[in-house]
Amino acid sequence: SFYMPDEALECMHLAEGSKLELAVYFGLFYGLRRSEIVGLKWQNFDFERNTFTIAHTVTSFRKRGKGKIQSYAKDKTKNKSSMRTLPLIPLFREKLLALKEKQKYERSLFKKSYVQDYIGYVYVNELGELIKPNYISSEFPKFLRKHGMRKIRFHDTRHSCASLLLRNGVSMKEIQAWLGHSDYSTTANLYAHLDMEDAMLTSAARLSNGLFGSTADTPPDQPPTSPAQEVNDAQDSKGSHLRLVAI
Repeated sequence: SFYMPDEALECMHLAEGSKLELAVYFGLFYGLRRSEIVGLKWQNFDFERNTFTIAHTVTSFRKRGKGKIQSYAKDKTKNKSSMRTLPLIPLFREKLLALKEKQKYERSLFKKSYVQDYIGYVYVNELGELIKPNYISSEFPKFLRKHGMRKIRFHDTRHSCASLLLRNGVSMKEIQAWLGHSDYSTTANLYAHLDMEDAMLTSAARLSNGLFGSTADTPPDQPPTSPAQEVNDAQDSKGSHLRLVAI
């Protein structure tokens, strides 16, 4: 399952100001895994070059399947290809810099009550406690139900990101690098059907134009506006600063 562009935009807007904001934004726009989102560290953000690197992850587990859920942090990603550097767009840059200042203020405000174990992590609450991967998984469905959004798994935000990239003309090879897949076949097997659907729609539009002539709104040999572009155009007309065109 994956969200269409309008659903992705609505989900991101609804998540603003909540504990799930970072998870939803980085999941839908960058296609990050839970472990990669929770593992984000300030040291991996370069605000001068406007890039950030996925180089640290945090996973959750139960010992022998029982007991309290524990976290395991490591300076290692799922595979070698998952350690990747991505561009930091202005919207995310502004939000992150504001969050960094907010965390600095909260450390000074709560003093000794502020948890020191996770200094340097991006995804912490007001007391410095790390937001755990299982929190994202359990709260995301509740968030969707609360706002009447179509049900998807949190991991499906990653698939939504891939779909949005494809709809905006990004090649399968570039999507492989963006998502950090180790093997091109993984990307192709997961998303080839989406690529084929878009290709079929484009072919149908061109065939229709060739047989029946162009319509008043669609120039010859030009496919109809894609759903992603329609959403972007609509958002631009409202003066929105959020666009789901990653590359």
